[in-house]
Amino acid sequence: FPSLSGNDNSEALPESIPSAPGTLPHFMEEPDDAYIIKSNPIVLRCKAMPAMQIFFKCNGEWVHQNEHVSEESMDETTGLKVREVFINVTRQQVEDFHGPEDYWCQCVAWSHLGTSKSRKASVRIAYLRKNFEQDPQGKEVPIEGMIVLHCRPPEGVPAAEVEWLKNEEPIDSNLDENIDTRADHNLIIRQARLSDSGNYTCMAANIVAKRRSMSATVVVYVNGGWSSWTEWSNCNARCGRGWQKRSRTCTNPAPLNGGAFCEGMSVQKITCTSLCPVDGSWEVWSEWSVCSPECEHLRVRECISPAPRNGGKFCEGLGQESENCTDGLCIQDKKPLHEIKSQNIETASDIALYSGLGAAVIAVAVLVVGVTLYRRSQSEYGVDVIDSSALTGGFQTFNFKTVRQGNSLLLNSSMQPDLTVSRTYSGPICLQDPMDKELMTESSLFNPLSDIKVKVQSSFMVSLGVTERAEYHGKAHPGTFPHGNNRAFGTIQARNKATYIQNLSSISTTSELKTTAIFGHLGGRLVIPNTGVSLLIPHGAIPEESSWEIYLAITQKESSLQPEGTDVLLGPEVTCGPSEVSVSTPFALTIPHCAEVNPEHWNIRLKKRMQQGKWEEVMSVEEETTSCYCLLDPYACHILLNSFGTYALIGEPISDCAVRQLKVAVFGCLSCNSLDYNLRVYCMDNTPCAFQEVVSDERLQGGQLLEEPKLLHFRGNTFSLQISVLDIPPFLWRIKPFTACQEVSFSRVWCSNPKPLHCAFSLERYTPATTQLSCKICVRQVKGHEQILQIQTSILENERESIAFFAHGDSNFPAQMGPKAFKIPYSIRQRICATFDTPNAKGKDWQMLAQKTSINRNLSYFATQSSPSAVILDLWEARHQHDGDLDSLACALEEIGRTHSKISDITETELEEPDFSYSRENGL
Repeated sequence: FPSLSGNDNSEALPESIPSAPGTLPHFMEEPDDAYIIKSNPIVLRCKAMPAMQIFFKCNGEWVHQNEHVSEESMDETTGLKVREVFINVTRQQVEDFHGPEDYWCQCVAWSHLGTSKSRKASVRIAYLRKNFEQDPQGKEVPIEGMIVLHCRPPEGVPAAEVEWLKNEEPIDSNLDENIDTRADHNLIIRQARLSDSGNYTCMAANIVAKRRSMSATVVVYVNGGWSSWTEWSNCNARCGRGWQKRSRTCTNPAPLNGGAFCEGMSVQKITCTSLCPVDGSWEVWSEWSVCSPECEHLRVRECISPAPRNGGKFCEGLGQESENCTDGLCIQDKKPLHEIKSQNIETASDIALYSGLGAAVIAVAVLVVGVTLYRRSQSEYGVDVIDSSALTGGFQTFNFKTVRQGNSLLLNSSMQPDLTVSRTYSGPICLQDPMDKELMTESSLFNPLSDIKVKVQSSFMVSLGVTERAEYHGKAHPGTFPHGNNRAFGTIQARNKATYIQNLSSISTTSELKTTAIFGHLGGRLVIPNTGVSLLIPHGAIPEESSWEIYLAITQKESSLQPEGTDVLLGPEVTCGPSEVSVSTPFALTIPHCAEVNPEHWNIRLKKRMQQGKWEEVMSVEEETTSCYCLLDPYACHILLNSFGTYALIGEPISDCAVRQLKVAVFGCLSCNSLDYNLRVYCMDNTPCAFQEVVSDERLQGGQLLEEPKLLHFRGNTFSLQISVLDIPPFLWRIKPFTACQEVSFSRVWCSNPKPLHCAFSLERYTPATTQLSCKICVRQVKGHEQILQIQTSILENERESIAFFAHGDSNFPAQMGPKAFKIPYSIRQRICATFDTPNAKGKDWQMLAQKTSINRNLSYFATQSSPSAVILDLWEARHQHDGDLDSLACALEEIGRTHSKISDITETELEEPDFSYSRENGL
């Protein structure tokens, strides 16, 4: 019999076996796996037949016999002895056991033939932790999309069973084929329905407890869909250029449960042109016809000057007149007053016929000779001022034949010119030095009409006032013709060595965005440095013997102009004044903007703030009007105005392709904690004033520009903006988890004016020995443009490389008065205006000047001005204040002269082909 003290593991049989011979013990009941719940012990039972004795063995050791409870009985069928044994296992016993396996027990039964062992039953302490390893997360899914809710129940023994609740009601996946809850405790809804929206909870339970997860809210939404487009509306302009629109609604289907509104525009606009009705007008009467045998002659006229069209009225009155051509001496169907033979009558009529034909031939010949002589005289003595003197600088030689006597339009008409002597003048043709005065007294060089014979030896391409330009604007660089129009104000030039480069540190943080100066009759220019905002007051706009203190300012606080709908403020709100100043000619106001100019994608309007603080629309940029003029360049709008006030540009996107240009810049600085380094990424309007504001703010915070800003084309397609930090050195730097990427909604970016949008990232270095930072900043619009900024910098100020940026040359000259403010010398300007303001039969007038200076629309505005050419030149001055000299204008004037040479009768000996090399060698 074994020793059951627990120290002997032998399995010797007892000495006496009172059972029936010939049978091994057979287990009728074996111990089952059990779980100890809280502190309650569990009972293991074992039952065998035939059995003389049964004992438990736990973890390889016998359980003491005193801990067994034994019962004996007799099987009535076989007469064999049946023994049943119980033992208790406590929580303490299980906790004290430290083995490679769970706590286990098995029972061993004896008969006279031997022993039998039962299965091993494990005993474990049951528990269920409180916290779920993964709670289900709320979701927003489109209708018919798949919903997957993950649930990982708390750790427990035995493993917890999972049940799902929807709005506190159990979900039975057997009743709904669309729902599956069998896949690793997850809830799967194959095709979401609106009825599947609700609060879902994961329930976990075992023999110890039940646990409830956090509820997850599921929203099944419906994205909006567009209805069909309506028909195009009628053109809103009854006459001329206008627009027509069509619309659609987001009702097919309408958005539901927070579903996305339809992408795209609900309204489309296109330009249209309604033909204006033109009333007919009579041409002049024809000559009277030859007297007819009926003693009448006729004259006719046609309604073709102009002919009626587009529904215009036909001419009123008769198109034919007849009257007696013999003053009543001839009466039809009656005999004459004197007896005349029939043959004499026939002879007289023949003579009259031939006489009339002869007179007509002679008249035509005389007319042809007269026209020929007139054109030859014009060719011999006339001149196009553009071809020579009026537009010539100081490096050409000219031959002038003095004009005919008696011309009252000469500057010095008292002189008696010698028609046989040809004088030659060489030298600069400017009204600036004493030579000009000599020229004015010796010749009629500056006569604006064509009474001067000129032979240009080399080219129309001449320098317009080189002496004055050199004095006021600096020497022109040779070899740069033609100059490009780079109007990207404030863009970064990488390590540019030009004199216009300055560091960010040179910008004053206290500078006010306002400038003032006193202007008089000579006019001038006001510039707010580094903002792209300027004001040009032409010569003569302010009356003589009067002066005004003119100011120009940018509204730095939040604008009172609140755009409606998808409209955006495209540039700064600019104020010029005082409002009581009245000007005789329009002044030019330049306002930068951030729109990618395209009339198919934008409808850009100019607005003005009234005295009551309300904003009223002045005009649309594409509108034809005579009240003011807007010329939209890629980066600025130049506006001709007659009254001072507060103005702003508003843009209405017409399509998804409307692009708002953003400038992306990144600044960095150490934080209070010396191990932390802050990166601030700005997305601002691509206007110089917006960049100026950011730079000023960063200077106050100690920020340093880390990389040259880049241009981001942000489209009006309702997609958001993502800003992320990439490629951070893993063993030198780290960034806070889940903050390496930040997403900004479309509306916040699109409507963020005028304050720039910025995102901050905080990086931490592992050791102070790390002084270099290398990473990438990625700024991208979802389904749009992307820019990568490569950051490579030292975080120590004394080792940091400064990034330079472009500043305009007039940054240090916010106000210029008089001739210094203008690129075109006044004397040259007068000659151009005198030439082009005068109508010319050959087409060389101010309209051609406008065309050659890239002004192709709303010409009716200039037609209402007293000097259209002067206003066109003012607009040229405003457009080219930063980006060039007179080469572009001289080139335009040369093209006009060349065009004229092709349509006139000037011979090659009188006008040679332009010689560009000669012009450039002489200072162009």
